[in-house]
Amino acid sequence: MIPIERRSFLALTLGASLGASTLAAGAGRALAAAGPVKGGTLIAVINPEPPILTNTVNNHFSVNVVSPNLYDGLLSYDAQMNPIPALAERFEVSPDKLSITFHLRKGVTWHDGTPFTSRDVAYSVLELWKKHHPRGRTTFGDVTAVETPDASTAVLRLSRPSAIILNALSAAESQVLPAHLYENTDARTNPRSINPVGTGPFRFVEWKRGEYIALERNPTYWDAGKPHVDRLIFRIIPDAASRAAAFETGEVVYGPFDPIPLADAARLRANPDLALTTAGYQWLSPFFTFEFNVKSKIAGDVRVRRAIAHAIDRKGLIEAAWYGFGTPATGPIPHYQKAYTKDVAGYPFDPAAAERLLDEAGYRRGADGVRFALWHDYSNDTESQQNTAEFLRQNLKAVGIDLKLRAADLPTYYKRVYTNYDYDTRSGQFSAMIDPSLGLYRLYATSSIAPGVPNTNGAQYSNPKLDAVIETALRESDPAKRTEAFHAWQRIAMTDLPNIPLFELERVTLHSRRVKGLEDRPDAAFSSLKNLWLEGGA
Repeated sequence: MIPIERRSFLALTLGASLGASTLAAGAGRALAAAGPVKGGTLIAVINPEPPILTNTVNNHFSVNVVSPNLYDGLLSYDAQMNPIPALAERFEVSPDKLSITFHLRKGVTWHDGTPFTSRDVAYSVLELWKKHHPRGRTTFGDVTAVETPDASTAVLRLSRPSAIILNALSAAESQVLPAHLYENTDARTNPRSINPVGTGPFRFVEWKRGEYIALERNPTYWDAGKPHVDRLIFRIIPDAASRAAAFETGEVVYGPFDPIPLADAARLRANPDLALTTAGYQWLSPFFTFEFNVKSKIAGDVRVRRAIAHAIDRKGLIEAAWYGFGTPATGPIPHYQKAYTKDVAGYPFDPAAAERLLDEAGYRRGADGVRFALWHDYSNDTESQQNTAEFLRQNLKAVGIDLKLRAADLPTYYKRVYTNYDYDTRSGQFSAMIDPSLGLYRLYATSSIAPGVPNTNGAQYSNPKLDAVIETALRESDPAKRTEAFHAWQRIAMTDLPNIPLFELERVTLHSRRVKGLEDRPDAAFSSLKNLWLEGGA
């Protein structure tokens, strides 16, 4: 790796970027038609700062924006989400569907020069994905062994057929990590998780906490000619207004996952040097949810949960806190997926119905008009989340519920909700994923009550009937039967209501028009930036 001097590196790259931005206003644009231009520094922005640099142990979206540039998966996916080669050139499923054979790409090396082999795949599947990944522990739960007959062949042996494994093998979901650097260590504390060595298009250079993460082009990357840029810098800018200003001055040229205040979206979209898109997030299928700790005395009463569902004005919330970037949800599966059904219990905005349910539950208004108080936890990393919490507080106040807001940084929030279960309600983004079995079981399966593991069943909800439906969705190979299982899943979820899917999120990506090569694939926001290039170069 190329040593760099900390104090000068970011200043140098920013200067190069600003200079190129000025040039691009003139003759540089004429080069766009000639195809990808090699070289230069692409400066992106990410907020919040990722806690780690591999999604194997933490799959927060900030981790998944950066880490696919460092690591590869066995497969990638095309615009229709069909599997295409990555570290595996091809695969075969046995007739009994109890084994999957991956033929690995030869000649691939880790960033430290060590050859990539089937040993790395076996270790990643058995010791990392099954044990530490919040979704992987279920996705790969039926993998009993990984055979490695030679360095370029890995055979997954299954106890039962799996309908989801082949949908979960991209770098955005299941990153292959180097066995020689992780064996006999705790992956959660291994220093390589913050100083990574991967096989991906970029190599790690430096992480200066609170300022930037610096990557450089991997000159031996297996995808010939990629990446196009020499350096990739992720700026860490906590202040939303400063992020918007950085786009306007050209200091930053790319940012996914709402990099600017949504209040500024219309103004920045009108800027001729910038472009805004909501494409690239359907693989994630994000929705915003209001979750209950069903072990809490008050929130454990389903009548209270249903009353709160009626008390929330979803359309008003989308407009007030998210500036229209969303669609009211009727359940946890988004309306654009084949597995969606609208045949579920509905909870239209109806404060009077909420009041009746609360009265029936025995929680009548006191002399001060308050029925009871509930703590509400949320991560305060965006203005929209803060505004959402305040909007929810006002909605519930109208029906006599005192929602006490408790904002926290991400580590504190995770510990309170997923380790200590010390909360009544919480709100935040969750992901149904392109295959709902990948994402939704974490919210609903009894087996996903996993203390200490972020983004799992923090509600501590358990229903054996729904567990059986989830098993069908995970195993069934018949598409029609699987779809019916998803429909049953939604009906039970919206009846028991351990969480309220409030609205389907439309996430925003903002970029300079100098940035070329952006794709509109369903997983573009979580893909590496190896195809991007800068108009005018440098």
